[in-house]
Order: sequence, then C-alpha cells, then structure tokens
Amino acid sequence: MAFRSLPLSLLIVNKANDRHGELENETAAIGWLFSNRELHMRNLAKDIVAEGGIYDAPLVTPNGEEYLVFDGNRRVTCMKLIARPNRSPTIELQRFFIELREQWEGEFPSRITCQVESNRDRIDDILYRRHTGTQNGVGQSTWDDRMKSNFVERTGKSSGLHIADEVEKRLVGASLWDSKRKIPRSNMNRLLSSEAYRNRVGFSISRGNFEFTHNETASLKALFKIADDLTSKSVVLNDIWDVSAKRQYLDRLDREGVLPTAADVLTPPSMPPSKPLAISQPKPFSAPKTQPRITLIPNDVEYPLTWSGEQQRLKAIWDELACNLELSKHPNAIAVMFRVLVELAVDSYIRSMNLSEVHENDKLSNRVLKVAADMNARKKIDKRYYDECKKLNNSDQLLSMATMNSWVHSPRFNPSPQHMISMWGSLSTFIVECINA
Repeated sequence: MAFRSLPLSLLIVNKANDRHGELENETAAIGWLFSNRELHMRNLAKDIVAEGGIYDAPLVTPNGEEYLVFDGNRRVTCMKLIARPNRSPTIELQRFFIELREQWEGEFPSRITCQVESNRDRIDDILYRRHTGTQNGVGQSTWDDRMKSNFVERTGKSSGLHIADEVEKRLVGASLWDSKRKIPRSNMNRLLSSEAYRNRVGFSISRGNFEFTHNETASLKALFKIADDLTSKSVVLNDIWDVSAKRQYLDRLDREGVLPTAADVLTPPSMPPSKPLAISQPKPFSAPKTQPRITLIPNDVEYPLTWSGEQQRLKAIWDELACNLELSKHPNAIAVMFRVLVELAVDSYIRSMNLSEVHENDKLSNRVLKVAADMNARKKIDKRYYDECKKLNNSDQLLSMATMNSWVHSPRFNPSPQHMISMWGSLSTFIVECINA
C-alpha cells in the first residue's frame, strides 16, 4: 500500500464506476453522479469546503500518465468542480460551485493524497470491503443491489458457482487440459462474469448450474483457447478489464472461428408424452393462478446483456421498460419507448459492425431487415429466426415495424399490453443481439 500526493488534474473520475456501470467518458460519469445523487453530492461538496479538504484518500491506479479513481469518485468529482465550476453539468450547479469556491479559505490545493494500487485484483478486494454507511452523503454511499450487480458482472466475484473451477473440471474431463496446469482463476471469472459472455462461449450458469447452451465440443474448443491464452499470459488482466476489452477479445476469437455459432445452439429436450391417469371419476380441475406480467421486459428472465459506455441512453430505456413503466398504467409510454429501444439498438449494431449497406435515409423497417441479414450471415441468428425477422417488414402483419410506427404516430391506434408482449417475444432475441454487438 502506497500513499502519494498526486495532481488533481491527473485524477480521472471512473467512467466504469460500479455505481452506474460503464459510461461513455468522465463527463458522463460526473453527470450521472449529479443526476442520481445530487443532494449527496451537494452535501459532500459543502463538507469538503467547511473542512478545508477531504479526509479519506481516494483509491487510484496508474492509467498511462494519469490515475483512474476506483474509490472516492464522489470526493474527486467535488474537488474537480470546486477547482473548475464551469465543468458542472448544469448552470445551477455551476453557480453552486462558484459560491463554494469563493468560500474556500486560503489557496485551493492542486494535489490530493491518494492510495495508489497497481494490482487491480487487490483494488477489487478493497472495494468489496468498503461502502458501509452514507451519513446523508458526507460518508461513503452504500451500494444498492444494482451497484452490487454491476460489481459482480465486472469482476466475476460472487459467492455462487466458481466459473473457473467448473471450466477446468470440464476441460480435464474431456482430456483437453492437464490438471497440473492451473488456469488464472480471477481472470477467467472476470472475463466470463456475465451471461452474455458465457453464452458467446457456449454455456450458462443462470440457474446456478453449469449448462452447455451450444454443442459441447464447440464450447470446449472455445474454453480451451481462452484457458490457454490466460495461462500462457498472452491475454492478461488489462486485456479483459472492461466491457470494451472483453468484447474485443471475444470478437477476435469469433473472427478466428473459435467461438460456437448459431448452428451449434442446443434446443431444449422435448417433454415425453404424459400417461393417462387411472382415475375412474375425474376430479374438478382449476387452472393454476399465474402472476400477471407487470412490465414489458419481464423481471424473471435473465437476458445476457453487456452494456458499453456509448449505450448509456439505451440502457436507461431498457431499465425503464424492465422496472419503472407498468403495462396496466403506461401502455402509451411503453409503446413509444419500445419503438425507441428498437431504433437505438439497431443503430448501435450498425455503428458497431460498420454496415456500409445501411444508408442514412433507410426507414427503420429496412434497417431492421439489413441488420437481421447481417446477423444471419455472421451466424448470430439461424435462418428460421431470420425468416421471422423478415416478416417484420410486411406492413400487413400485425407484428410489424409498421405497427410500431402506428403506436407512435397514429391518433386512432391504441397499443394493447398483450400485443406489445407478443411483439417483445418476437423481437427480444434480435434486440439483445443488437445491444451485444
């Protein structure tokens, strides 16, 4: 553990802070803190001015010539905005920080004492043991369930199934791996921390058990390559640190033909026919009561998603459709946001894949068709699902992009919850593939 006095100008507010997940840049991270914790941020800033500085040293790691903040992002943000109020996200906050700067007694410090750690695994261990109290924003803010989930998805740290052990066990069982050759467990867990990444490699642990989602041979081939890269250190921690780095590595494996394809997807086994019950007098049957669907995006389904910093608004819309907007109360808002979600997801895929065949003046229906064709060509979706996607371009179909446009523009077309649920069932796989591209 080393404590050093570092220039405030070299400290970077973490755009992938576990409070919010990965955002686009430092400015977006600062904006999120004030959009979601403004009262706490104001209280903390006033406390820093009243005390003439901060008490707890921020936890940072070297990042080129700069230092990335892992704990203390709120403190560093307040210091940066007191030093430069014009960086505040709103005019009102700019005035607030100008007033605070005028209240500062003496010369404003240009350096801050920080705890510098180069080992990123140690940083995660430190973070795991902190965040225990708020003190109305003056102390460290406790992580809520979403923030804890962001931490687990980023690092792979959890008290559940140990992914690296499961992978090693299956590789050894298939005679593909020498049990004496130990896989770097923390790096394997970090890389395969999300269902989206695990599904690309061909397995799932969404139910607490290791299950192959793709042909076992194809999945083991991919797992062997990953294990070999990590063990030989041709891929190290910095190569798989964040969403962007993980995607780049897995995309490279995909281009090399290492990862399973849509043709390798396993179909669930069909249920055997039930035998007739030997009952002379049938008893009255009452259908089991099912819980009504509350939101468009169901909460009981774990979608394999990874979010990049550029998808900040897309993620916010997803969260609203999954958590905030209720089908029985907000059908019109859901219809509009559903259509926006599709459009932003499609545009995200087009940018990520750099699709030259998509033109600026293409209608959404044409863009959907071209994206689906590209997915099929890359074996992200099979031909059967691609054929279903092509039907979305038919304006005569009830489940079509024309219908979605009517939700937004027609004064007489009222979206029904059941219709939107059906549309979600048809489009959810397509949307997830767009987001994860």
